[in-house]
Amino acid sequence: MDQQQKFRIIVADESHFHFAETIVDEMAESAKARGTGIARRSPDYIRDKMQEGKAVIALSEEGEWSGFCYIETWSHGEYVANSGLIVSPKFRKGGLAKMIKKKIFQLSREKYPDSKIFGLTTGLAVMKINSELGYEPVTYSELTQDEAFWAGCKSCVNYDILMSKERKNCMCTAMLFDPKDHYEPAETTEFFEKKSKVLERLMNFKQWKFLRPFLKKENGGKSLKSIMSHFFNL
Repeated sequence: MDQQQKFRIIVADESHFHFAETIVDEMAESAKARGTGIARRSPDYIRDKMQEGKAVIALSEEGEWSGFCYIETWSHGEYVANSGLIVSPKFRKGGLAKMIKKKIFQLSREKYPDSKIFGLTTGLAVMKINSELGYEPVTYSELTQDEAFWAGCKSCVNYDILMSKERKNCMCTAMLFDPKDHYEPAETTEFFEKKSKVLERLMNFKQWKFLRPFLKKENGGKSLKSIMSHFFNL
């Protein structure tokens, strides 16, 4: 992708309804390629988010859909999640995901200034972006306990691991921005830069610890390497 490509990143509305099916399909393909799952959303669900002003969309200079993300609320608005972040394959690896994350974070703070903003991710790149916004790694106990949120994990290939750990741990790393108690983005960014190697090793350890006993039995004794290659597209 041309690093100089310019985008308009705006709050989505009814004029963007025609992009909904493309967005949903790309979310599903991306999750499949990563070997993880997200709650499957319908085009109508995406259109509802656009109509409510709870989504941002990125458009190229030519008006082509380039990326998307939306807001979900849990526990009666106490928690907010920025969900469904997706960038069109044509426009990846150029920093667009970071721009979308910043825009949806800003929108979340405007709409829900007192809410805690959280996310679950298996990617160091997303962790880095979150750190630059002021998110901190936290335990799962600090996230919403809303059953509707955790039900969304059912479509993930790692759901059985999550449940075997009583929803206290899984492959994802939990991150949280608490407006009432948080470090400045410069501080969380510095922490991430210093600890990125440690976090990477921790994520690799979680893959080894959680997948080895759980999946080896279900895959007829296949090697851990082959199992991880299948699930994580290594």
